[in-house]
Amino acid sequence: MDETTYVGKRLPRYDGMQHALGKTRYVNDLRFPDLLHIKVWRSPVISAKILNIDTSKAEKLPGVVAVVTHKHVPNNRYGFAGDYPVLADEEIRYLGQEVVAVAAVDVDTAREAVSLIKVDLEERQPVLDPFKAMEPDSPKVSPSGNFVYFGDKPYRQIIKGNFDEAIEKADYVIEGYYRTAAQEHCPIETQVSVAQTDGMGRTHIWTVTQAVFFNQGTLASILKKPQSKIHMIGGVVGGGFGSKNDPHADHIAAVVSLYTDGKPVKWLWTREEEFIASTHRGAMHMFFKDGVMKDGRIIARSVKSIRDGGAYVLTNDYVVAKHAFGVGGPYNIPNVKIVSYGILTNKRPTSSMRGFGLYQASFALEVQMERIARQLGIDSWRLRFINAVRDGDTSATQAVLHNCGLIEVMQAAAARAGIKLDDDLLQMSSKSR
Repeated sequence: MDETTYVGKRLPRYDGMQHALGKTRYVNDLRFPDLLHIKVWRSPVISAKILNIDTSKAEKLPGVVAVVTHKHVPNNRYGFAGDYPVLADEEIRYLGQEVVAVAAVDVDTAREAVSLIKVDLEERQPVLDPFKAMEPDSPKVSPSGNFVYFGDKPYRQIIKGNFDEAIEKADYVIEGYYRTAAQEHCPIETQVSVAQTDGMGRTHIWTVTQAVFFNQGTLASILKKPQSKIHMIGGVVGGGFGSKNDPHADHIAAVVSLYTDGKPVKWLWTREEEFIASTHRGAMHMFFKDGVMKDGRIIARSVKSIRDGGAYVLTNDYVVAKHAFGVGGPYNIPNVKIVSYGILTNKRPTSSMRGFGLYQASFALEVQMERIARQLGIDSWRLRFINAVRDGDTSATQAVLHNCGLIEVMQAAAARAGIKLDDDLLQMSSKSR
């Protein structure tokens, strides 16, 4: 039974041939009779109070079928914290925020209608720096403040052992500051959605979402319909990387379809909109403080992380928590103190992108390991072997680990890279110390 069907085999992509032949049909390739096109009035300012929305001229333009504001949305709040408006109602929190949606017979008419909309805004002082946002006298992004809460605490904390006592016993205290930038997913296919509400009150959405069932629930809440009335038709995703987990176009298209007498509506984002208004990976700042012994053992680690979370909560709490769980690294450190913050700023919202906070953690903690090795004057491979978790060790979250295999993976990686390890490292095992 040495022969396997899938394990150890190179498998072709199930959709690879369609892509290669140019036969793949994306949502933007679909054709619908009587299709209307959506354009949206986006905020030209970063932070403001909305004083008045005047859509009267847009409504009178020939070819315009529907003009939709927050007043037309059955439930205008969504997201894990229920703080994100489908269409802005009372305030603007970031440049490019959606305020009014227009459906018209063609894109040019919809665009002209948007130009006729008048929104009176009272600009406010924005807060763009997460460190400034943490100060008590900072302008407030949200009425409840600028911190993402975890229960009753404005941070996610992981404690193992006693860091403060252990750091006093260390031979060396080694600190490091690391920063990762904000990052746009930049999928080849921009956000696009087609929605149609039929005579039975069922809303159909042809979507590029990466999370069909999750967004079905979100749309059911926004439209105040049972999920059985929300029909999501998932299409081929032209690149996502996390950018298509949130309902960037689906929710507004679905709401607009309520007011078009059964005609389907389509909203295709431009590349400019993708850069300005789609969710992205938030920038993160990480401060490490490690207590290290002369033999290379790390006996204490403290990490303070600050995530620039953008204007709304969305997945901030999840990303910050996952980051906190992983930033200690795959190392057996007996005393750990991790405090991780999600901070709201007047920037476009952040959400999922590959890694959910672990990419930033891995980058920072491994550069910190290199820093430690250089300061101690030892090989960085050896430092990692000395501190690698083994079976029976506990993680920073105090979970008992089994079947680790980390040492064996490092041994194999070194061999493939042509790196000669010392004999004592080759004799190590994840099964014992």
